[in-house]
Amino acid sequence: MRLPSLPLSATQAVAAALLSVSLSIAPPAFAAVEGAGAERAENSKIQGGGASTLQSGRRITITRGVNLDNTDWMGENLAGVAFQQSVVRSANFQKANLKTASFFDADLSNSNFKDADMAQVNMEMADLTGADLTNADLSESYWTGALRKDQRTYLCSIAKGENPKTGVETRMSLMCGD
Repeated sequence: MRLPSLPLSATQAVAAALLSVSLSIAPPAFAAVEGAGAERAENSKIQGGGASTLQSGRRITITRGVNLDNTDWMGENLAGVAFQQSVVRSANFQKANLKTASFFDADLSNSNFKDADMAQVNMEMADLTGADLTNADLSESYWTGALRKDQRTYLCSIAKGENPKTGVETRMSLMCGD
C-alpha cells in the first residue's frame, strides 16, 4: 500500500511533531558532565572549533541558529542556555538569570539586558549593537570579538580604575594598549 504524499509544509509539520515527541520521551544526549572543564570561567574558552556552554551537572538547552526576535524573557531562569548563533534581536532579558549562558556569534542587537545576571556568560563575537546592559552583572563573562575596533578605541580612551570585585584594571580587561 502506498501512502499519499503530503505537501512539503505538511511533511515538515509531521517531522517537527515526531521530533518533539521523541525529545519528550528520550532525554537529549548533550548533558554536561562533572569535570568536563568549564566549571570555571577561565576554562570556558572554546579551544578548537564550535562554541559550547558547559554547566556542571545540568542539561543544556541549545537554541543554535534559532530566530528569537522580539521574545520576552523578563525575569526568566535561563542559566546555561546556549543561544549561540541565534538571532535574538530586540529581545527582553531584563532581570533574567543568564548565568553561564552562551551567546556565541548571536545577533543581540537592540536587546534589553537591564539588571540581568550575566555572570560567566560567553559573548564571543556577539552583535550587541544598540543593546542595553544597564546594571547587568557581567562578572567573569567572556567578550572577545564582541566589541568593534571603534568601540574598543572609544572605551579605551575613557577607561580608568579597576573592577571592584576582581581588582583587574579596566584598561587591561579591555585589552587597551599602553
